[in-house]
Amino acid sequence: MALKLNNENFDEVMGKGMPVVIDFWATWCGPCRMVSPIIDELAEEYDGKVIICKCDVGEDGDEIAAQYRVRNVPTILFFKDGNQGDKHVGTADKEQLKAKIEAML
Repeated sequence: MALKLNNENFDEVMGKGMPVVIDFWATWCGPCRMVSPIIDELAEEYDGKVIICKCDVGEDGDEIAAQYRVRNVPTILFFKDGNQGDKHVGTADKEQLKAKIEAML
């Protein structure tokens, strides 16, 4: 299961020195619900290698979404060494996301 990311734990997660994947989503978003199980599967597969998070833009991730100019959901950001390296907007299959994660490792 992906880690729940919010305004309060963002700095802690980003400061762990591991690659980070953030799935920006919203409860009302149909495509987000399609991507959500894939994100959870990837979180299990990459446990200990990559921190994979979900950030609900409508709940308590609004500051993070604004900081990274997330305008549409789902938006998935990929970070390495604290810097954003890649971005995916819209739905994606598991292999597409896995390829982006592997490129960070």
